[in-house]
Amino acid sequence: MNQPEIFRTCTARLCALALAAASCGALHAAATCNPRDFGAKGDGVAKDTAAIQKAIDVCAAKGGGTVHLTAGTYLSAPIVLKSNLTLDLDKGATLFGSPDPADYPAKTEFREPGLQSLVSATNAENVAITGEGVIDGNGAGWWKMARAVHDAGVMGNPHTRPRLVVFDHCKHVRIEGVTIQNSPMWQVVPYYSDDVIIRNVRVLAPAHSPNTDAIDPFSSSHVVIDHVLADVGDDDIAIKSGAINSPGGDLPSHDITITDCTFLHGHGLSIGSEIAGGAHDIVAERIHFDGTDNGIRVKANRDRGNDVSNIVFLDIEMKDVKNPLVISEYYPRIMPPAGGVQPAPVTRLTPHFHDIVLKNVTATGGAMAGAIVGLPESPVDNLVLKNVTLSGKTGLSIGYANVIGKNVKITAEKGDAILKMAGAKVMFK
Repeated sequence: MNQPEIFRTCTARLCALALAAASCGALHAAATCNPRDFGAKGDGVAKDTAAIQKAIDVCAAKGGGTVHLTAGTYLSAPIVLKSNLTLDLDKGATLFGSPDPADYPAKTEFREPGLQSLVSATNAENVAITGEGVIDGNGAGWWKMARAVHDAGVMGNPHTRPRLVVFDHCKHVRIEGVTIQNSPMWQVVPYYSDDVIIRNVRVLAPAHSPNTDAIDPFSSSHVVIDHVLADVGDDDIAIKSGAINSPGGDLPSHDITITDCTFLHGHGLSIGSEIAGGAHDIVAERIHFDGTDNGIRVKANRDRGNDVSNIVFLDIEMKDVKNPLVISEYYPRIMPPAGGVQPAPVTRLTPHFHDIVLKNVTATGGAMAGAIVGLPESPVDNLVLKNVTLSGKTGLSIGYANVIGKNVKITAEKGDAILKMAGAKVMFK
């Protein structure tokens, strides 16, 4: 990545922060509505769905305001947020998803058959979730079903599960302070949304809960993810933009900043794999990984790719991460099959990864130092490593990739530190 591109990426990050900060002031508390005033019990037994939705609707009818959940456990089926509204959860307040699958209506979501999420907003503006409380998807029953189904986490699978918090075609969104946990599937999804702040949030699920991605910006723009702790069963963050074999019309995810986050269990910080709309101008800075399966991961395949470019990973620390660096156009594999692959025609869904910078990145305790592997018809281009230290039982594999490095240290317990395959162009200073 040349200097103007780096500056352009950093400028995009600052613009996103400024835009997000400006949007925070747009939310106002014209009215305060307490669902208990509409019959909510908060006892964890009675379903409080109707009372919570009534409070939302009354506040919205007054021009906006705050729906305030005081301490208690509010058992609920899906609720829908509206424009100019804040859902605020006190410390000790839990919005708890109904365990009854019949409470989650079928709907078309993300252009696929799905089920309505516990909390959602569609075509809304100036909407927020704040406070010190908890949104709990009560997902254990759904996980049991998913474990018995092949490819249950793949978009389009007929065995659908609800996500937990979805903002669909929304603007000026803020999630701050709360704990979001135990979703049946993906936990927080801004979908085709713009100006999104997710700050000082904990996103949790058991380590082996299937497909419980923490935060998945999907074809979204000007997204700020800051001071998030994610400890989940799948991707800690997965930036997406289009399904496998997408028919087209997907928009890219772009102008996304991820700062000062900690990732514990999970599959790391991913771009992809469903990236048919592409992704660009993304900065991840000051991220700490401890014990995740993967660290930095950019992933796609011939059936779900597009242009992925102008990406910066800066000041990243990884400890006991199994696969600290995976940049692969062979997902769900990391490496190409034995014997390699033949070039294929370039199509609309061919992934093209280029202009990616890793600077001040350290990883220890890995099973492998990493892999950077492109397709023969679409090599990874202009990948820059600066002040990068990676160690693992095996080294760094590079194939069909143009990699430039300065002050790069790769350590392997066995074999070569750098394993060059077909198409590798490596220049380290």
